[in-house]
Amino acid sequence: MILVNLAYLLSKPTGTTTYALNLLPHLEPLHPCCLATPSSQLMQYHSVPSNMTAEFGMAGHLRRLLWTQFRLPQIYQQQAAQLLFSPITEAPLRSRCRFVVTVHDLTPLRFPALFSSLKWLYRYYVPQVLQAAEHIICDSEATASDIVTFYGIKANKITPILLAHDANQFRPLELATKNYFLILGRHAPYKNISGAIAAFAQLPERDRYELWIAGPYDSRYTPVLESQAATLGLASHIKFLQYVPYAQLPQLLSQAIALVFPSFWEGFGLPALEAMACGTPVIASNLSSLPEVTGSAAWLIDPHNTDEMATAMHAIATCPPLRQQLSEAGLKRASQFSWEKTGKATVAVLQSCL
Repeated sequence: MILVNLAYLLSKPTGTTTYALNLLPHLEPLHPCCLATPSSQLMQYHSVPSNMTAEFGMAGHLRRLLWTQFRLPQIYQQQAAQLLFSPITEAPLRSRCRFVVTVHDLTPLRFPALFSSLKWLYRYYVPQVLQAAEHIICDSEATASDIVTFYGIKANKITPILLAHDANQFRPLELATKNYFLILGRHAPYKNISGAIAAFAQLPERDRYELWIAGPYDSRYTPVLESQAATLGLASHIKFLQYVPYAQLPQLLSQAIALVFPSFWEGFGLPALEAMACGTPVIASNLSSLPEVTGSAAWLIDPHNTDEMATAMHAIATCPPLRQQLSEAGLKRASQFSWEKTGKATVAVLQSCL
């Protein structure tokens, strides 16, 4: 029997929660026992304390880490589990638990000044987890390379498995395009939203357009972005939508001129794939995993070059044939990804460790 640790799941899904919830149905051949909270809304699960998620701030993280080290091994023994699967990089150390973990990205190491609260975790705890793991799953070749580079883990211990999108959720909706460019994600500096605002400011006839920024408010970073917009005289043209529920994302994506995704680093980049699945043109960074996700179906730019970004935004907004070309290419590219494919590859890794 395999134990799946979903104690971290959020009631408002972001990337790691979306990954786990979409992957879970495809793990059924392994007859998993899931550890989760009532807010996860799973049909069957072994209940765990509900105050251990990121929704409870750093205290929630710390409670979950302590629970992982001391209570999780007891549950593993009680359930007579053969293997623990953790869809994030957390697992009990110095216990009899055999486990496989997923690594989504190592941005806290690439941008340590921006993640001071997580820095110690990725420098001291995560490498121990990866060394003790039976095997490591990650979201992309770019992340696999980071694991080897930062931690010296042997490549044959790592299996990159690309993520996917929910094809029933993210699909062409045949809605009229509105006048906004869309940014989707957290407001952390490595997401380079500041660069996108600067590029938007360079657009010819910029008063014709808006830039919508969808992502949870962050008291550390959002006010800086709001101040930048005001300084550039763009306060009336830039909308901060805060968190957008998962069910509303397809319409938001479908009516955008383009998704602008100029991140300095991504472990995968789900918004880019979801936008392509909706037939929305994508302007994405040419760094990290994003070329793996988009292939040649997006307009790839140097995220450090706002001129390139502005040129791409202007071209897509003013050239319908280009927009149509990118839309068709994105749909074709997105059709190559499925959670069934991701699930089968994940099951194969887990079965090899049983």
